[in-house]
Amino acid sequence: MYLPKHFAETDVGVMHELMRAFPLATLVTQGPDGLDANHIPLHLDVSARPNGILRGHIARANPLVAEATVNRKILVIFKGPDCYISPSGYATKAEHGKVVPTWNYTAVHAYGELRLIDDADWLLAQLHVLTSEHEGGLPCPWAVDDAPADYIGKMLGAIVGIEIAIDRLVGKWKVSQNQPAVNQESLIAALDGQPMAGLIRGRRVSK
Repeated sequence: MYLPKHFAETDVGVMHELMRAFPLATLVTQGPDGLDANHIPLHLDVSARPNGILRGHIARANPLVAEATVNRKILVIFKGPDCYISPSGYATKAEHGKVVPTWNYTAVHAYGELRLIDDADWLLAQLHVLTSEHEGGLPCPWAVDDAPADYIGKMLGAIVGIEIAIDRLVGKWKVSQNQPAVNQESLIAALDGQPMAGLIRGRRVSK
């Protein structure tokens, strides 16, 4: 990933926050037919290692199951808030007009090795964790135990667990750090109420 120094995020805690807030990840692998990508929700566990471990599951019929037996190297991409930036939001547009559109965004790339787990007990435990994480805030949360046990057993037979021990994390927060303070302030005003306004505010340069 192209990563100018002023856009680099090196705080592991900040990257973990994004990964938890936007858990639908893109898994990029190299298969026999070239590059492949899958979009899989993942749970982040940071109890065992500093960078964390990602866990989830995929359909047993997914070609990724076969690919993982040949090449275990994997890139996992998490994308956070993004926003089109119009030149009209820059205060300096009125001064000299030397401004162009761009796109602000946040992203984390996690590198590691993919491990397949074909174990019903592990899968059931992982499903409990994943559903509890996403159902917890709902007014009428669903639990795995709400479904008939034989039905859940059948579903478990159709999936395979995945676990990715993260070796390296790379974060990019492109949120107008390359703009002068006057443009950052005008963008914050123009984007008031949007997540990007808060991100720019948190990383604005001193006046």
